[in-house]
Amino acid sequence: MTFKGVKLAGALAVFSCLMAGAPGGVAMADKAVSADAAVATHVVPAVASQSKGAASTTLDDVKWAFETRFPGIAVTQVREAPVSGLYEVQVGMGLVYVDAQVDYVFQGSMIDAHTHVDLTAARLEKLAEVPFDTLPFEHAIKIVRGDGSRQLAVFEDPNCVYCKRLHASLNELDNYTLYSFQFPILSPDSREKSRNIWCASNPAQALQNWMLNGKAPAAAHCDDDPAEQVLALGQRLMVRGTPAIIFGDGSRVNGTLPTDALRTRLDALD
Repeated sequence: MTFKGVKLAGALAVFSCLMAGAPGGVAMADKAVSADAAVATHVVPAVASQSKGAASTTLDDVKWAFETRFPGIAVTQVREAPVSGLYEVQVGMGLVYVDAQVDYVFQGSMIDAHTHVDLTAARLEKLAEVPFDTLPFEHAIKIVRGDGSRQLAVFEDPNCVYCKRLHASLNELDNYTLYSFQFPILSPDSREKSRNIWCASNPAQALQNWMLNGKAPAAAHCDDDPAEQVLALGQRLMVRGTPAIIFGDGSRVNGTLPTDALRTRLDALD
């Protein structure tokens, strides 16, 4: 979405998939779109506003003003920002900041100058959390290593290069349970490969044979292929690229992680 040539990058480009930083490493994903990290502003034309002024502005006022100025963009939620007089507007999984009348839109990271904490990144990480136990594991391929004590789930496409790197990293680790949700979005044959893996006599082995060794699954058909349900789930969770990793504590990483960073994340679950 652009406004007179100014892109509301990070917040409104919700199809961004992710070369986002992650603790201990850089997350990478297929279909990645990088967001502009610098803070930018854009003045929107004045329009009639029902806002009652900053002193008495309600969150509904800000939502109404934003959606009035930017027709077709649905605001997910509005909250007061850490800075007095500013409001945090959530659009999908993105954030921007506005003044009470939405005369200005501020795009980019809000950083606490005292602590040097990126408040925007912290909020986005919180918004991305998924209660792990709410995932429909019956639609996932389950792989257990060691005692299986640490849990993670991944939305992945069989043609996703970074998903294959994730499996290579996981192959070096132990004591985890992986739930693989087949999310065929990348290539024309992704759906077929996902179906062949799911419908194999041993889906976990078929998945690992393909992701680790490049051994294509044999053609297979079955009546319980959950592709449609998983695609709908990914849409609800705003999964925009693969891999999307959800850890047992609900935290999410959009993209793959190097082995050491992945080990650190799993160790934190102990």
